[in-house]
Amino acid sequence: MANVGGGFGFGTGVVGGVGVGVRPYAELTFDSEGDVDRVTQGTVSRMEATDLLVFAHGWNSDRSTATRLYDRFFAPFEGLVGSGVRLGYVGVVWPSMRFSDEPIPDFDTLAALAEPDLGGALDPLTRRALEEFWPERRAELDRVAELLAERADSAAAFIEFGALIRELAGVDAVPALVAPSVPAIFTDDVLEVCRALSVALARAGAPGTGAAGTGAPAAAGGPEGPGLTVGGGMRGLWGGAKELLRQAAYYKMKKRAGVVGERGLGPVLAQLAAARPALRFHLIGHSFGARVVSFSLRAVPDRARYVKSVTLLQGAFSHYAFADRLPHDKGTGGALRGLQRRVDGPVVACHSPHDSALKIFYPLASRMAGDSAGLLGFDERWGAIGHDGVQAVPGAPRLTLDTALREGVPTTGCVSVDAGSVVRRGGAPSGAHSDICHEELARLVVDAGRMGR
Repeated sequence: MANVGGGFGFGTGVVGGVGVGVRPYAELTFDSEGDVDRVTQGTVSRMEATDLLVFAHGWNSDRSTATRLYDRFFAPFEGLVGSGVRLGYVGVVWPSMRFSDEPIPDFDTLAALAEPDLGGALDPLTRRALEEFWPERRAELDRVAELLAERADSAAAFIEFGALIRELAGVDAVPALVAPSVPAIFTDDVLEVCRALSVALARAGAPGTGAAGTGAPAAAGGPEGPGLTVGGGMRGLWGGAKELLRQAAYYKMKKRAGVVGERGLGPVLAQLAAARPALRFHLIGHSFGARVVSFSLRAVPDRARYVKSVTLLQGAFSHYAFADRLPHDKGTGGALRGLQRRVDGPVVACHSPHDSALKIFYPLASRMAGDSAGLLGFDERWGAIGHDGVQAVPGAPRLTLDTALREGVPTTGCVSVDAGSVVRRGGAPSGAHSDICHEELARLVVDAGRMGR
C-alpha cells in the first residue's frame, strides 16, 4: 500500500493544515482493503497514554471533514476524565466519501442546511468525490451525471440509469430470490425503486419532492407518489434516481467498513495491545464508522480484556447484529453475535428518532426481499441500530440519555441510549444523522469507559 499518511503532521495535532486541539492526537489511516499505513501505526504505538480514544468516522466524510469531526468531538474530554487518566486521541481515517449536498450541522451554512439540491445535477464537489471513490468508472459516472442533468421524461433513460448504478455497485441484474446477498433496491424495476426513494425523500422533508411541476407535497402513502401524478410524467422521479446513486455508494462503503474493521483496525489494535498490555482502548464509531469499530471486535482474542468500552453513535448497521438468534430466523444469529462479550465493559448504542438516514433510507437500502411492491413497507427486520438501538439481545437495558448520564450505564453487555434529546438537528435527506458533537455524548463515552472523576 502507498504511504497515504505521508506529509501529514500526525504527532502535532495538525493534519493537512487543519488543526486538532487535543494532544496527543494521531490519525490511523487505512486503505479500502484494510491495509494500514505503517507510519501512522508507528505514531499511534508511541503515544504516551493510559487510555486511547479510537474514533472512526462515517460515510459522509472526506479527510478534512473527518478531522474537523474529531477536533469537535474530542474537545471536551480532557475536562471530564479523572486525574489518573492520561488520554491519547486517535482518529481512524478510511476511504469514505462526502456528498456535499448532505449538510452536516455546525460544519455547513444554515442556507445549505435548509436547501440541499436533492434532485438536480451532481454538484462539482460530489462529482469529484465520486470519481475518487470509483476511479475506474469515470465513463459510467459521466453518463450518470448527464442523465441526472437531463431529467428525461423517459422510461428508457431510467432503465439506462439503473444499469449504470448496478455497474457502480458491482451487482448483477438478478432478482433478490436468486442472489439474496444483493439488496432488491439494485435488482427490482428501476422505476418502482425510484418511485419508492422519491416518496422516502418526501417523508424525510426534502424540499422540491412534491408532485412534479406543482411544488406540492405528495402523500407518502399514496398510490402514485412524487412525479407520478396524472399528467406529471416521470421527471419527478429523478430525485429518487439521485438517491439510488447515493445508495450504490453507501452499499460499497458498508462492505468496505466491515473489511476495514475486521482486517485493518482489529489486527492493529491487537498488535498495539500485545506490545503495551496496560493500554486501555475505548472505541467510538459514527454511522458506518460504528460498523468499522464493531467489526474490529472479530480480531479480539476470546480472553483479551484490552477493549474497555465501545460507543456507537448513530450506527448504520443492523439492530440485530449482536443477537444470538434472529427473531425471524431462529437458526441464525447476527453478524456480530456475542462479540459484546469481547469487550471488558459496555457496548453503548446511541440512537435518535430524528435520524432520517437510518429511519427511512437504511431500511430501503438493506431490504433483501424480492417483492418490490413492499419497498415502502418498513419491515423492522431491516432496522438500524442507530434508529432504535440494540434488539433481540436479552437483558440489554434501554435508557434515555438523561438517565444514562445521571445513573450511569451498565459495566458490561449491550445497552441502548436514546440520544434524541441532543441528536436532533440536520437537513434533508439525512436529518440528525451527523448531529453528534455534544458534550453529553462525550460524557457518555467517559462513563462507559469508567474514566470519570
